[in-house]
Amino acid sequence: QVQFVELGGGLVQPGGSLRLSCAASGSIFSISDMGWYRQLPGKQREWVATIHRGGMTDYVDSVKGRFSISRDNAKNTMYLQMINLKPEDTAIYYCNSVPSVWAWGQGTQVAVSS
Repeated sequence: QVQFVELGGGLVQPGGSLRLSCAASGSIFSISDMGWYRQLPGKQREWVATIHRGGMTDYVDSVKGRFSISRDNAKNTMYLQMINLKPEDTAIYYCNSVPSVWAWGQGTQVAVSS
């Protein structure tokens, strides 16, 4: 069983930046497509970004040009760099494989508000 720990969330003003990290208990980043997901208040969890095993990335349209996903296989850690944050990015952010097959972690709360 793989477990995830997401860190790095917080309260920022619109236009601000955050860098989220995702640590996994197993060496899965090099053998799995990995992704970030988020759950907006009152909404279902949604996919945000994928980093494929070969390194290619995909993003939901609403974050393209603002979010950047990366990973460090040696550290079993994945990152989500977020810039120019908007209030509509307010959510709990999670990491998992793509598709998601492992249990969800606690997530990290991102709040964008003035």
